[in-house]
Amino acid sequence: MSVQSNKAPKTMTSSGIVLFPVASRAGDIERCAAELDSRHGEEAVRFWKTECRRLADELTGLGLSEADMRRQVMTFQAEVQTALVHRHQARAIAESRSGRAVKR
Repeated sequence: MSVQSNKAPKTMTSSGIVLFPVASRAGDIERCAAELDSRHGEEAVRFWKTECRRLADELTGLGLSEADMRRQVMTFQAEVQTALVHRHQARAIAESRSGRAVKR
């Protein structure tokens, strides 16, 4: 699928692959949302910090400036949060339709 943009790519790797915005990393976003959905407390915090640090290091290694790297990591964090919300909403809808909703 081809995507057109008004902006020129900021960074290219030595192999000539264009670095696309983090928000387009749907696989990583869904993977992190699934992991965070299954982890809790300190385990979830450790996982999340490790993932964000890994992404920041990868982007810095590809030549992004500190400011651009931070923007990309923040975008990634927002996308994962949105994916978590969608996961919870889908689960709540499925449970309510099946009659398994928790009554308060």
